Amino acid sequence: MTDPTDLSRAFAQAFGAQDADAMAALFAETGTFHSLTGQWAEGQRAIRDGQAAEFAGLSRMARLVSGKVALTPLGETGCIVHQRFVVTGLRDADGGEIARVAAMLTAVLAKDGSAWQVVTATFAPIEG
Repeated sequence: MTDPTDLSRAFAQAFGAQDADAMAALFAETGTFHSLTGQWAEGQRAIRDGQAAEFAGLSRMARLVSGKVALTPLGETGCIVHQRFVVTGLRDADGGEIARVAAMLTAVLAKDGSAWQVVTATFAPIEG
């Protein structure tokens, strides 16, 4: 990413396309991710594998609708992004649709050269 504001769109696109490789590529090699289902992953490979499993299960038909975003700069080489999403199309084990869920992506980004990468992120359900 060339700008931290790119994260929200890139995350939603990767999620909507069920693209675990694209999701993992948003993260630094040693990045960490706490996913919507509560799964914890350390490193791009674990993030990719965890997201692939979620895209084959609960999130296999899910899409994100973007809501409010807030960016907090941390000097010139760091940033916190808070992006609210509504998650639609989640499926239970029998294939039935689960009610939509409000969720928050909270990510710490660091600039490495000219690119921004996620160092750590949590994507979790929130109230209303």
